[in-house]
Amino acid sequence: MSEVATLSTKPESLGRQVLRKFFSNKLAIMGLVMLLFFIVVALFASSIAPYDPAKVDLLSANKGPSDAHWLGTDNIGRDVFSRLLYGSQVSLVVGFSVAAGAVILGSLVGAVAGYFGGWVDTVLMRLIDVMLSFPGLFLNILVLAIFGSHFVYLILIMVFTSWMSVARLVRGQFLQLREMQYVEAARAIGVPSWQIMFNHLLRNATGPIIVAATLNVGGAILGESALSFLGLGVQAPQTSWGQMLSNAQQYMLVNPIFAVYPGLCIFLTVLAVNFVGDGIRDAMDPRQKIHIPKGRMAQWRARFSKSRA
Repeated sequence: MSEVATLSTKPESLGRQVLRKFFSNKLAIMGLVMLLFFIVVALFASSIAPYDPAKVDLLSANKGPSDAHWLGTDNIGRDVFSRLLYGSQVSLVVGFSVAAGAVILGSLVGAVAGYFGGWVDTVLMRLIDVMLSFPGLFLNILVLAIFGSHFVYLILIMVFTSWMSVARLVRGQFLQLREMQYVEAARAIGVPSWQIMFNHLLRNATGPIIVAATLNVGGAILGESALSFLGLGVQAPQTSWGQMLSNAQQYMLVNPIFAVYPGLCIFLTVLAVNFVGDGIRDAMDPRQKIHIPKGRMAQWRARFSKSRA
């Protein structure tokens, strides 16, 4: 009976192996916990924040930490803790929105270039080379200075300047996958090209795309912070961590703690995203050694011997 039970045990699926390898990475787990913490804080900022982040109280300006204001107040009496909580909403929304837009646009361009090849690939790759020749931050500043620092414009221009790396990654994956036998078999039976691209090839390229998406989140948060620091990002009464850094720069010699709080939040969030991205990359890397639980190899050998008999 025990032998039959042993033979009936199914091998561990690829998804379970990836999850097990990811959760065995201590840095990835730490990054995931920190990232979930900031996401929860952003979702419930309105319930957690003790004050309106735009409320001005000149009589309480430049106060240190106290029972009323846990992290003190800024130069016009706004509660720093409440502004940090609401700033997480803007920074995370920009980060995830830009990453999602860059992955969608980059995946479409890379899929078309990698699958069809030829002149299509040449034209799209030269377009990417032209886009990469412009400094992303300079282009963001130029467009926002012309059209204004609207929140939607901020996301769109950052997507427009960050999709190229995803496109090159997906193109490389498609150039490799399109030569596989299952793709040739699908073509032979008349499967449409778009169906091969999105139902077969794109699914097999999801691993690198997920990793690129996680790393783009960190880059987008840093980009938004830089633009807000220069005064071209989120505008009052909205707040973000980059805007808080911009407001704190004139008080660096008097009260540098104003810059420490938003800077530390940016640092921890980007670090957490990078840890999660590295963990996903390592878990999905086929070159990484896969740990097989004790006794599982014996089960597979027994099943293989039974099938051959």
